[in-house]
Amino acid sequence: QVQLVESGGGLVQPGESLRLSCAASGGTFSVRTMGWYRQAPGKQRELVAEVSSGGSTNYKESVKGRFTISRDGAKNTVFLQMNSLKPEDTGVYYCNFRVPPFASWGQGTQVTISS
Repeated sequence: QVQLVESGGGLVQPGESLRLSCAASGGTFSVRTMGWYRQAPGKQRELVAEVSSGGSTNYKESVKGRFTISRDGAKNTVFLQMNSLKPEDTGVYYCNFRVPPFASWGQGTQVTISS
């Protein structure tokens, strides 16, 4: 059973950057596409970025050009570099597999963009 631990969130001002990390342990990780998800207050969780085992990436339209997802297979870690942050990027960010079966959802990491 893969366990996922997210970190790196915080409170920043609009236009600033954050780098999120997701550490995976146990189970099969390296061969599966991973995603970063976001749950804004009062909204459903949504996928914002994904990265395949080969490094191919896809992004939600609203974060294209600002967010970069990457992975380090040797360290079983997935990253999300977030630049030019906007208030609408606020939410709890989670990592997980792109398609089922999903790992148990971690606690996520809170990202708040506010002036």
